[in-house]
Amino acid sequence: MEKYEIGKNTLAVIGMGRKTAKIIESDSDFIVNSMAYEVMDHSCCYYGSSYSGRTEGSREILKCEYKLPIIIEETREIIFFPTQSPYTDACIWLSLENIDHIEGNEKNCTIIFKNGKTLTIFKSKDSIENQLYRATRLKYLISERKK
Repeated sequence: MEKYEIGKNTLAVIGMGRKTAKIIESDSDFIVNSMAYEVMDHSCCYYGSSYSGRTEGSREILKCEYKLPIIIEETREIIFFPTQSPYTDACIWLSLENIDHIEGNEKNCTIIFKNGKTLTIFKSKDSIENQLYRATRLKYLISERKK
């Protein structure tokens, strides 16, 4: 497994099969020899937690069970959300803070990032907006608890 740590300039982690993931950053795209799930797990551990700990925290805060957004690193508000079950080979993880808006329909949508990059995925706009809402709610509830 190749080690990659998600940072503020990571826009998306795209699962591409059992052993690879595509990383989209603000200024570059590249392939790593890890599943998307492994990238998420390693990044959580790098910042002092674990994927299972992060998902358990999200589950408790949001009171939902599936496709949970996770806080990779809380002080810099690095929050990612999955487009489908995180354990599938084709799961795509999107950065909440880097999304500008979403365009699309019931068959596919295009994510427009704040830096102008785009990513088209075969999920409905409504489905992705629901995931975006969950991630935004997680961010809000955490910020309320810090007060």
